[in-house]
Amino acid sequence: MSDKQFHTVTIAGATGNLGFHIANALLNEGSYNVTALRRKPENINEKAKLLASKGAKIVYADFNDKNDLINVIKGTDVFISVVGHGDYYNNQIMLVNASKEAGVKRFIPSEFGSEFAQGMEPHPILAGKYKLREVLEKSGLEYTYIFNGVFYEFLEVFGFDAKNKKATFYTDGNAKLRIISLADAGRYTAESLKIPEARNGIIRVGFTLTLNELLQKLEEASGSKWEVVEDKDVQRRFKEKIDPVPPLIDDFKAFISNNAVYHDTDNDKFSFTPLSITEFLNSNAV
Repeated sequence: MSDKQFHTVTIAGATGNLGFHIANALLNEGSYNVTALRRKPENINEKAKLLASKGAKIVYADFNDKNDLINVIKGTDVFISVVGHGDYYNNQIMLVNASKEAGVKRFIPSEFGSEFAQGMEPHPILAGKYKLREVLEKSGLEYTYIFNGVFYEFLEVFGFDAKNKKATFYTDGNAKLRIISLADAGRYTAESLKIPEARNGIIRVGFTLTLNELLQKLEEASGSKWEVVEDKDVQRRFKEKIDPVPPLIDDFKAFISNNAVYHDTDNDKFSFTPLSITEFLNSNAV
């Protein structure tokens, strides 16, 4: 267990797909005061209502106004950013700066994806994350990076189309992919606050399978043979602008398939066993 006791946690993005599960895990744990930080103007939604019913405080701020952010963040021990896709740097730099001035002890940025070798050229979609890490590590704030790979719930986005029983591979089928459920990623994030290794460190969680192994499990769960489409030339066509030029998101998926690295996970440092892909598929119609 960590030698540092945290009591208050503020989450930006607590009503999003992953943020909701992180907030829920912290509330279920029972020892944290949880604040869901939302953008102005005030606009309560069902997830915010549910979190509030479980004891979360819902607050609003102008994310472009540092003083406004400082006022609502004051008293927070841990700030967790789960901002959505887009400009990761500009969407978070004000949160880092305000957290620093508000006396936050630890900042967990919006990583929650795949990990890549240090020093390699980042994909344009990821460049803002790299830039933010540099600022965060120089800020004096404690930090934790959480790498969990791809969520079970969004496998379709990464080429596994359950509706049409079709898988698109952007690399060899023996390439790896790390996967996890949203709920377990939330639980790992919450419990990382009690893991000593998380202080100024990296937490790696989830299951690592080859694309072929994942496809086999999807076929078994669906009771059907899937069509496999290989599109291994996406990155070259995108870079050289060869018609038809692939969309940026397809280039990004190919980038992950070809460049993600898979160190040993930290699953065994935590108190629970994550839901396997087989269990997930068996409990959700494929």
